[in-house]
Amino acid sequence: MTASKANHSVMLENDRVRVLDTWIAPGDRTDVHAHEWPSTLYILSWSPFVRYDLAGNMLVDARNLPSQPAAGSMLWSEPLPPHYVENVGDRELRVIAVELKGG
Repeated sequence: MTASKANHSVMLENDRVRVLDTWIAPGDRTDVHAHEWPSTLYILSWSPFVRYDLAGNMLVDARNLPSQPAAGSMLWSEPLPPHYVENVGDRELRVIAVELKGG
């Protein structure tokens, strides 16, 4: 992993999975990065965020989701092309992602 190291760390990696710890403080944003594989996401703490593409176009505004995931929730994510994420809430966004290589 080479992109967005200030907000991601690899907890475990082998030929089948990569487990990432991701955190974004309130008001912070990640560097541009991508997620090559689908993943399950375990929410440690939730805060609204906005995801942007490389050109700065808004892709997702989590404030508009039908519900806000609680700590302990699990979500699914397909692979994501290059993007960056801004925490627009007042709490840390913290997620453990289990990426399924070859998935």
